[in-house]
Amino acid sequence: MKNTKISQILIGSNNSGKVREIRDLLPKTVKIYTTKHFKLSSPRETGKTFLQNSLIKARYFSRKTGKICIADDSGLEIDILNKAPGIFSARWSGKKNNFNLAIKKVFRKLDQADKNWKKKNISARFICAITIYGPKFKIKQSLGKIEGTISSSKKGKNGFGYDPIFIPKGKKITFGQMTNSKKFKIDHRSKAFKKIKKFF
Repeated sequence: MKNTKISQILIGSNNSGKVREIRDLLPKTVKIYTTKHFKLSSPRETGKTFLQNSLIKARYFSRKTGKICIADDSGLEIDILNKAPGIFSARWSGKKNNFNLAIKKVFRKLDQADKNWKKKNISARFICAITIYGPKFKIKQSLGKIEGTISSSKKGKNGFGYDPIFIPKGKKITFGQMTNSKKFKIDHRSKAFKKIKKFF
């Protein structure tokens, strides 16, 4: 099945920060729909990996709307916490997506794992899995990663989610302190998107 270039797409997410970032990555010529246009809630994420969960979301929203859908599943892995929160990154923020709560939980877990963690380099990475799924479209998936460390405190007001506590490798500031354009050049989502942008 030969894929033609995608001219319109549904962004399969109810996370406004994620929708904004995916929208910014997509070519300006693509007509974009969001889940708000269809008043859709999100499916249960029952996958064991980021790729499985991004497929669950893309397939669900595509079948509900009949449109080609792009969905991502992303999260933070912290090595000292056995790669938690991982695929549960969003769930740590609770039902109201309160990432202040999620970040407090990260710091609490780090305190439990090592009282002196703030004086050490706590290795971590952001991972993003992207799936494109739709009628008459062969499924495409990609994975992007960026390595880094955990900041000892929240820094910066930009981005969303865990951005204020993640310092990418080779940088001295968190994603939360970076401008969107700087972050987009190096982050996990843009790395995953680069692998599939040829379909647009």
